[in-house]
Amino acid sequence: MKQITGRELKEASAEQLKQYSAELREEIFRTVSVCGGHLSSNLGTVELTVALHRVFDFPHDKLIFDVGHQCYTHKLLSGRAELFHTLRKRGGLSGFPKRSESEYDCYDTGHAGTALSAALGFAKARDLKGEDYNVIALVGDGSFNNGLVYEALNSVGILKSRVLIVLNDNGMSISPTVGGMHEMLAEMKDGAPSGGKEVFEHFGLTYRGPVNGNSFEELLPALEEAKELLRKGSVLLHVVTKKGQGYSFCESAPTETHGVTLSGERKEYDRALGEELCLLAKSHSDVVAVTAAMTDNLGLRPFFDNFPDRAFDVGICEEHASVLCASMAAAGLKPYYAIYSTFLERAFDEIIHDVCAQNLPVTLCIDRAGATGADGETHQGVFDLSFLSFIPNLTVAIPGSIGEFRAMLRLSADFRAPLAIRYPREGEEGAIPKVEIGKYDVLHSTTSDIVFLAAGERCLSLAEEVRAEALRDGIDFTVVNARFLRPLDEELLLSLPQKSIFTLEDNALVGGLGDAVARFYRERGVEKQLRCFGYEDKFLPHGEPRELMEDFGLDPAAILRAVKECHARG
Repeated sequence: MKQITGRELKEASAEQLKQYSAELREEIFRTVSVCGGHLSSNLGTVELTVALHRVFDFPHDKLIFDVGHQCYTHKLLSGRAELFHTLRKRGGLSGFPKRSESEYDCYDTGHAGTALSAALGFAKARDLKGEDYNVIALVGDGSFNNGLVYEALNSVGILKSRVLIVLNDNGMSISPTVGGMHEMLAEMKDGAPSGGKEVFEHFGLTYRGPVNGNSFEELLPALEEAKELLRKGSVLLHVVTKKGQGYSFCESAPTETHGVTLSGERKEYDRALGEELCLLAKSHSDVVAVTAAMTDNLGLRPFFDNFPDRAFDVGICEEHASVLCASMAAAGLKPYYAIYSTFLERAFDEIIHDVCAQNLPVTLCIDRAGATGADGETHQGVFDLSFLSFIPNLTVAIPGSIGEFRAMLRLSADFRAPLAIRYPREGEEGAIPKVEIGKYDVLHSTTSDIVFLAAGERCLSLAEEVRAEALRDGIDFTVVNARFLRPLDEELLLSLPQKSIFTLEDNALVGGLGDAVARFYRERGVEKQLRCFGYEDKFLPHGEPRELMEDFGLDPAAILRAVKECHARG
């Protein structure tokens, strides 16, 4: 679409603003249909973002999104309309704010709950440097469940600065918003006296609202008033929007259209999780499921429907969910905590101290592990093997297929210690094998002096791909399914006659499988030649997983060259 300039926006009539909004909404829908991305959340914030750009002066003023996936209209209004067709593609526009991409993006945001803390930091820097600009945090009601928001709210009065919080209340995160804050906001929207206004004012905020965030007639004067109030102190403007606004099927199914993916015919691991947990729950009365606002995306809907008293969605509160699981396990239940790899990073402290230090039987079902693709740096699940690899009492499993994932879940029911199972989004079903804790599976054995230890389905597929190419040159090697990071299969590792060992992992190289195997041999004085393949010591940008694997360390051609070099040396 044609770039809408700042001048055009500020001089436009109300009818022109509505026309611009229709064009922006159409462009977002068209692009997401091709590139994938976050659809319904962006459709709901078109008028709100247009109004913010109309009233404020970006990039001089600072706009921080919480979370960043609502930024599509902002990108279209900030000089990037002609590049919008490259959204989420390798080398194209990010689906989140990126400081490296535009001066209009003052802060990178991908995980919920960070915007208010960041806004306070900008505001304090402005005050200390004697500068003059407005700082706006656009925060979703789902993010208001996150504990970091309350830590930041507690600092509003302490820091004695001025920020505008625009609370975008659509009653949703990815799943419907839950909890006491949601109920209080719902009462405020309905006009019932809830005390919510006083709650916010106790934090040092001037409360205004609620106003219709899809109506310029209400939005523009409310933002102008908030801007004026901002001269004297911090303000919270409560804005109500409709997720999926403008497209009836998105409005009626906001959860299903929150994120649009362009997946192929491969099956998803989350479906297997839902099926297996339902089976376990029928035969084990202690099984419970916990999620942090990701019920449907993690495959838990069947469990929530069939076992509602044993299913818990706590909102975007990953740390709280971890302690909840630990305490339920301490009280005799068997919790399964389903979570994306990238979001598990937020619960690192609790995994160590609450779950593992107490050696409690919590099972972490870690979805979207490895390179996840188009959402970029904040969503790549390439660190979990590294930060889980050194935690005592924790068993870390890496299934090589969906069938093997099912076997691990069945094994977990009677496993009385912490267990983490990490897996990608999609894969092949495969047979359901017999799985024993800490034991690997030799998939192909040869007398060659080369052995591949491959962790996870993607790396097993990669090993077979490289082997097929090597066979054309008369080179063969042994392939091992290294299905556990903790514990390693020490018996197998010590019995390997091969001197050249290749490790493949869909994870950062630092601290992962390769490091663990190298340390194992080094501590026992065993000489092996190790070649470790995983992701370089960098953050992975957005792009397709296969592209990222090749670009950042899991390159079939490079692995094949290394195999040939090793074979030539004998």
